Amino acid sequence: MPENGRGTPTVELRGVSKSFGQHEVLSSIDLSVMSGETVCVLGPSGSGKTTLLRCINWLETPDTGAIFLRGKRVGVRTTAGGTAPMNDGDLAAIRTRMGMVFQHFNLWPHMTALGNVIESPIHVLRRPREEVIGEAEHLLDKVGLADKRNVYPAYLSGGQMQRVAIARALAMRPDVLLFDEATSALDPELVGEVLSVMKDLANDGMTMIVVTHEMQFAQDAASHIVFLDKGRIVEESTADEFFRNPKTERTRQFLERYNR
Repeated sequence: MPENGRGTPTVELRGVSKSFGQHEVLSSIDLSVMSGETVCVLGPSGSGKTTLLRCINWLETPDTGAIFLRGKRVGVRTTAGGTAPMNDGDLAAIRTRMGMVFQHFNLWPHMTALGNVIESPIHVLRRPREEVIGEAEHLLDKVGLADKRNVYPAYLSGGQMQRVAIARALAMRPDVLLFDEATSALDPELVGEVLSVMKDLANDGMTMIVVTHEMQFAQDAASHIVFLDKGRIVEESTADEFFRNPKTERTRQFLERYNR
């Protein structure tokens, strides 16, 4: 559904809710992310941030609501009788368009940095090997790891592994990148190198949804901020408005905690 004439969102959530047992983790989430935006999702631990990302790419199935990627519904197909779950092949295809960068890298240990980046474009997208290798080398250079193409994950630092994971996600040419606390497993001195790559992607116009506790990154790179608490969107605004003039008491409490 176009929003204020801006066209079709890259990612759209309408009334998305999710519970685990009696615990409601997400409640009636509405969210639109336009092409080229970097949306940072902030909130205390347990507020539903990771579940939100996992619902977007259908690693978790929402209980209610609908999710769309470039206007196509995720996880559900239309049938003569109404709707039905999307089959595994169609779901896998739509997931290839949503790159996911996890907390713990999830690299294949038996493959070099280059091997990790080329694996899915070759075997999932069926793209020509030589073309993929050339693009992967460019991506490794983009994340500052051109000299590590033949190095295995065991010999990379945490920051280097995460940068390989970002290059791997980009190699699939996704419509959107989803970051789930991409720096939380890193030693403090390695955080900056990953955030620098993410800032470059934001400046280049990559569409991103970033769950993070890195307040300075959110302030510098976000097109707008979504603040979650107890599974609900408490506040949504531009980064400047969010940090300079929070509109709710809950947001002010959250920011005061981090400012300390």
